Amino acid sequence: TDKGQQKAPHQGYLSRYSHQREVAQPGYYAVTLDTYGVRAELTSTERVGMHRYTFPATGGKPARVIIDLKEGIDDKSTDTYLEQVDPQTFVGYRFSKGWAKNQKLFFAIKTSAPVPAFALYNEAQALTGKSGKGAAVKGVLTFAKSPGTLQLKVGISPVSSQNALANIQAEVPGWDFAKVRQAAQAKWETQLGKVTIETKDPVVRRIFYTAVYHAWFAPALFNDANGDYRGTDDKVYPKAPFANYTIFSLWDTYRTEQSLFTLAQPERVGDMMQSMMAIGRQQGKLPIWHLMGNETNTMVGYSAVPALAEAYLKGTPGLDGRQVLSALKLASTRDDQGVNYVKSIGFIPADKESESVAKAMEYAIDDWSIAQVAKKLGEQADYEEYSKRAKYYQKYFDPHTRFMRGLTTDGKFQLPFDPIQSIHRQNNYTEGNAWQYTWLVPHDVPGLIKLFGSDAAFTQKLDSLFIIKGDLGASASPDISGLIGMYAHGNEPSHATTYLYSYAGQQWKTAEKVRQVLREMYLDKPDGISGNEDCGQMSAWYIMSAMGFYPVSPSSGAYVLGSPAVDKATIRLPQGKSFTVNVQNNSPKNIYIQSVALNGQPYANSYVLHRDIVAGGTLELVMGPQPNRTFGTAPANRPKEVY
Repeated sequence: TDKGQQKAPHQGYLSRYSHQREVAQPGYYAVTLDTYGVRAELTSTERVGMHRYTFPATGGKPARVIIDLKEGIDDKSTDTYLEQVDPQTFVGYRFSKGWAKNQKLFFAIKTSAPVPAFALYNEAQALTGKSGKGAAVKGVLTFAKSPGTLQLKVGISPVSSQNALANIQAEVPGWDFAKVRQAAQAKWETQLGKVTIETKDPVVRRIFYTAVYHAWFAPALFNDANGDYRGTDDKVYPKAPFANYTIFSLWDTYRTEQSLFTLAQPERVGDMMQSMMAIGRQQGKLPIWHLMGNETNTMVGYSAVPALAEAYLKGTPGLDGRQVLSALKLASTRDDQGVNYVKSIGFIPADKESESVAKAMEYAIDDWSIAQVAKKLGEQADYEEYSKRAKYYQKYFDPHTRFMRGLTTDGKFQLPFDPIQSIHRQNNYTEGNAWQYTWLVPHDVPGLIKLFGSDAAFTQKLDSLFIIKGDLGASASPDISGLIGMYAHGNEPSHATTYLYSYAGQQWKTAEKVRQVLREMYLDKPDGISGNEDCGQMSAWYIMSAMGFYPVSPSSGAYVLGSPAVDKATIRLPQGKSFTVNVQNNSPKNIYIQSVALNGQPYANSYVLHRDIVAGGTLELVMGPQPNRTFGTAPANRPKEVY
């Protein structure tokens, strides 16, 4: 009953396999377990996995299936239970702790044939009876000879094994594996078709649709077919009026993926936001990094704020503005993670709080989002207060070194200072350094440019970012990856940086850098991205940038033009509408925008508005091999703070 190890597979039940006998498709996976000659096939619905195992003739030897509740991915089982209800039904649960400390998953299993023999173990200790409870329960289903083809339906639930059984009945009442697979793949085809492209480059096509596949994985449903779900307070909420979600990697996803959802998955956004609001009610604050119904409190900032604000400002149905503002304000007025210093003295002292600059920069972004919601609701006092807080980033800018730096309690810049060094979770930056964090002002790039003194000074420093080399130090986070100079595409705080040139009237430089990142940091290989996928954020950057525009400041309602990697991109909008980007003369050399037309009319701005996209229409981009240094140059045509 022990899994064994790769270096000694004969000591456990694990099996050798070959990628040559493996199939991986959206909605379907198959592999041959070479050690046993068993063909394993998997497909699923939203809450039910369907398995099909084809056993070889065993020559009279028994065939077995192991249910191992000990094994998981990067967690440890704490309490497990398995029971045979009847010859074809098994139920149980697996509680575990890992990054999320209180993970609860209930399950039910139906087999297509009666199981003649069932044995239970806790680790290697044999148990008696038809049920077993312990830290690592395992069940062995034994058939005296090969059953030929055996199918399993595995329902999961965050609430109970009874609900898991009900999920099976609701979603997979029969045993037609091919039908379930066909339905799963049809759903994936629909989802992958939310954004379609045309390109002459098969590599770009593979990368793009792989990115879409990745982007749609999270957040994930965390409820039952009847609407029941388990809240972050461990209480069961029956028949909720919304589809409950978990896996909110918000420090990552608020930067691009949430914006992509508002364009290509608007029907899901309302449920995601209702889930976040419910989490806020249950735990007293909006989610930070929510996993398996648990708050992990990972990463800095109250990053649910820009995601929720963006959804509200873009008119997502079902969101009450007053309730949204109340939740946003609650998130921003707590006394942890340095927010107490923001409230009391207006900055976070580096000698009192680690990662002070990173926290302050994220809070400024978050507070700006709150100000925009307050403005829409006519709450002038809140608008003024949070607009003021959104400018606090300016306090960390050192005009002499032209970096964002840590401040000590007495208001002086902390010494010693090394703009390249990064000490993970200890110095003033989160998974980064001063070179990377100086640009993290997406909500007020015009204000950041003023700190530098001129467009020229700003772009000169920005040019240096992509050239400078140096040693990050032995204690730097491995997340600082995908480096071009000190630009780190493998980590999210850098994701808007290539687009900042446009705010200084140099859109052509944005085009150069965006194309370089698209070309160098995304490959059609197993290690084809430069950092963690981060729940779809890394892929969302590619999707948006490959289409030709990017949400530098998500709550602003605009997208900054870059340099599309495709010849045509179409976003399928609700009510049969669509928005299409047509790209003329596109090629690896023709990376510069020569001219733009929106719905057939000449267009001079280096940004496009969200409202114009969701109304449906066509954006025409004509590309060329040399920069058009007049496009987007005039201040009136540059991206702004608000629109």
